[in-house]
Amino acid sequence: MTTKKTTRKTTATKKATTKGTTKGRSTKATKPAEAKPAKQPATKRLSALDAAAKVLAESKEPLNAKQMIDAMAEKKYWSSPGGKTPHATLYSAILREINTKGKDARFKKTERGKFTTNG
Repeated sequence: MTTKKTTRKTTATKKATTKGTTKGRSTKATKPAEAKPAKQPATKRLSALDAAAKVLAESKEPLNAKQMIDAMAEKKYWSSPGGKTPHATLYSAILREINTKGKDARFKKTERGKFTTNG
């Protein structure tokens, strides 16, 4: 019957063998970082509220949210990214701006569901 000899490294031996190395880092010299070319400033897209303000400024009469959404898409100012009710979102955002900014808001409610520019 033969027994198999196993050797175990002690903690002191492990420390001695790993001394001077850093976990996960290589000791080789790294290349200097290459300069990345400067990004061209992208044309900033209009938000739905900004596009609505622009449409209302160009319009001679008050519009409701559905009419504003249609005009914004037609003039290519803004289009819905796939939402089912962008007009409801726009209506809510306009009311929120009127309530938070008060007289400084860009919009003014003229009658039920219709808005115009404030100014």
